[in-house]
Amino acid sequence: MPKEEREFFDTDTIDWRPVGAGSGATAEGIMEKILSEDPETGDYARMVNFPAGVETDETVVHDFWEEVIILEGSLIDTRLNQEFTKGMYGCRPPGMVHGPYKSPNGCITFECRYYKK
Repeated sequence: MPKEEREFFDTDTIDWRPVGAGSGATAEGIMEKILSEDPETGDYARMVNFPAGVETDETVVHDFWEEVIILEGSLIDTRLNQEFTKGMYGCRPPGMVHGPYKSPNGCITFECRYYKK
């Protein structure tokens, strides 16, 4: 079944849950809200909450497209020694290396993941 049709809704009605293995950044305390999902394709949209002080310890590479915008706070890519702040956007094709990250003050992102056929 493809993603369900949803008109605007309050994202506070969805609980934060721990980010699972294989979902990207997986350090202790990182949480996600899955906003929409297509279980057949694996495509989904989610919000990710990096709590203040969190640090990941690995680079990430995946086989899907990922588009991300920072809604609040900032992330520091420790490999690149570069800080990304509120309003910044990234488009990562399959195979693009990114991270590890740290967030001294916390960060919330919105991200879409999809597989191109």
